[in-house]
Amino acid sequence: MADNARARKLADRIQVVVAQTLERRIKDPRLGFVTITDARVTGDLREATVFYTVYGDDEERAASAAALESAKGVLRSEVGRQTGVRYTPSLAFVPDALPDTARTIDDLLDRARLRDEEVRQVSTGADYAAGADPYRKPADEGEDDASEDTSAERGGGSGTA
Repeated sequence: MADNARARKLADRIQVVVAQTLERRIKDPRLGFVTITDARVTGDLREATVFYTVYGDDEERAASAAALESAKGVLRSEVGRQTGVRYTPSLAFVPDALPDTARTIDDLLDRARLRDEEVRQVSTGADYAAGADPYRKPADEGEDDASEDTSAERGGGSGTA
């Protein structure tokens, strides 16, 4: 079992090797504008998962996935040659869901912005339900002075008699 740091280093190296090999050696016409976004290696360094994105529509994504599957052997041999590990990990290509997730989050933020603007427009010129200042105010100060005078008259004050 390899430690996590070694697996991370190997995954980073696999990401670079696969990206460079796709750019320089693979001449498949089905391969579209592919970006290798991440690579992960299992703890025993036997299997590597390579995440990728494809710029284009669903048809181009499917064609690029087929091209990656057909180039898997060339890519694996190049990874083995450039990494120098005892056992070259098998490669699995997985489309990265990160761009779709980011697009969904952007759409949700736009909808929230629109709703905030609607609320702002509705609230313009509106009055509060409990008045402008809904908090309780202390009693008039004149009433406080009267209560102090009555306590002094009862003999509870500090007056001279």
